[in-house]
Amino acid sequence: MEQHEELTEFEEELEETAGERDGGADAVSELNEKYLRLAAEYDNFRKRTSRERETLVSESQHFTVKLLLPVLDNLERAAARPCADEACAQGVAMILKQWVELMEKIGVAPIDALNKPFDPNLHNAVMHTDDESLPAQTVVEVFQTGYMAGGKVLRPSMVRVAN
Repeated sequence: MEQHEELTEFEEELEETAGERDGGADAVSELNEKYLRLAAEYDNFRKRTSRERETLVSESQHFTVKLLLPVLDNLERAAARPCADEACAQGVAMILKQWVELMEKIGVAPIDALNKPFDPNLHNAVMHTDDESLPAQTVVEVFQTGYMAGGKVLRPSMVRVAN
């Protein structure tokens, strides 16, 4: 009988141990799921903050360039005007060239508009011309150059369009 009781106690202990083992496996499985969720949340957070940082940098650069475009316009106007002092005219031309090179380096490009089809996304039509010899909806004159950076229009070109 004694062996039978010991055997019964041993079987009960074995069942308890198996139950604890199964409970431990469930706990490990639950902790593993929590870890995987936390890792995924962290990865999403990292990607989101990286995108936000890139957007912020890009928008601040575009904002700064927009503020500087009137200075470029004035340099272009100064270079286009006749000047009695050749050294002064040459100096303005050199500054304009340096400015244009700087804009190219930072990824700002002028919008090529002259003799192109009118695109309301790129051009701002401020005047129309009735001329049968010109194709309809063609830019015939550019009053102010537009600029793009990174596929985004910083400023549309102000143009005259043929009807």
